[in-house]
Amino acid sequence: MKTPAYLALAALTTFTAFSVAKPAPDPRITEKPQVDPPPVIDGQEKNRIQIAILLDTSNSMDGLIDQAKTQLWKIVNTFIDAKRDGKAPFVEVALYEYGNNNNAAGNDWIRLVSPMTRDLDALSKELFALKTNGGEEYCGAVIQRALGDLAWDPRESTYKVVFIAGNEPFTQGRVDAKSACKEALTKDIIVNTIHCGSRQEGIAGSWHEGAALAGGEFLVIDQDQAVAHVDAPQDKKIAELSLELNGTYLGWGNRREEAAANQRLADEDATANAKAGAEVQRALSKASSNYSNAGWDLVDALREKKVDPAKLDAKDLPEDMRDLAPAARKDYIEKAAANRSKIQEEIKELNKAREEFVAAELKKGAEGGAKTLDQAMIEATRKQAASLGYEFAK
Repeated sequence: MKTPAYLALAALTTFTAFSVAKPAPDPRITEKPQVDPPPVIDGQEKNRIQIAILLDTSNSMDGLIDQAKTQLWKIVNTFIDAKRDGKAPFVEVALYEYGNNNNAAGNDWIRLVSPMTRDLDALSKELFALKTNGGEEYCGAVIQRALGDLAWDPRESTYKVVFIAGNEPFTQGRVDAKSACKEALTKDIIVNTIHCGSRQEGIAGSWHEGAALAGGEFLVIDQDQAVAHVDAPQDKKIAELSLELNGTYLGWGNRREEAAANQRLADEDATANAKAGAEVQRALSKASSNYSNAGWDLVDALREKKVDPAKLDAKDLPEDMRDLAPAARKDYIEKAAANRSKIQEEIKELNKAREEFVAAELKKGAEGGAKTLDQAMIEATRKQAASLGYEFAK
């Protein structure tokens, strides 16, 4: 939606990094966000990747939202085979929407959809609930909010990145967008700007300047372009195994029913409510260490040493475990873990054959044209993470 000219910043070159107007605080943020320590999995502390996605959900951006729904899992999967110093990373993702009249004007039409989280099922649920509605798109305000609201890891070695996507001028609103980008750079947070439209329009709207000031990439996508997908013979079996994995989850605590429901819903959304290919990418995520549910699943919780199953009250255990002696609970969980690992390895092996098939088919078709959201994000993250020492298997 177009913003009246009087709301545009009059002098973009006269600013200081910290003299910008502050939007109203998000009511969901009651205190300074605390950064959780990196998980120790199989005796190894994991590297942390933090990604904040800021989506314009004003009118006309339905195509962008559809691409995000379809490609969330593919974006997370960028780091499945990545390693630094021989250690694989874990991924946290945060999500904001901006430019939507359903949100509060006092918050600059911005809403924190999800704080930085490893709970990808809950994130998927929120993403699929997004609806577009006309509003004012204030890039500077939403970037500044992301810098202040989220639990960013302070270490320079952590890859911290913001992706902001939209189609109106980058400089709209009462917060100086360029100052917000410079502030991000002081916190070692890269800002990549994604303009939904032509490159020339993005340059005219200053999207390229924001990225340059925050050490990021200026990217251009066609929000209405269909995401490229090749049906492969392995897809059906991979999707079946993804559902089979759910049977290896052993819910514990008071979140187990809600979390298990989110898991099923994310499966359904990837299958029925996203474009082709989403269910395969979700299956690959579920077969990786990036898909962690230690907050409600005993297999992941034991693996990350977050729980001693022998000390849990029987009522907090899955029904099949309640009659087990405390000493026998660990063996039961380890059997489920072994079964899960077996299914995950089968998915990975099938995917190797799938990738060979897809690569051959894409060569025949000589795919080209404008980038889609996942292509733009994956290209940027690989390049930027590599500069911090990450190596990618493919």
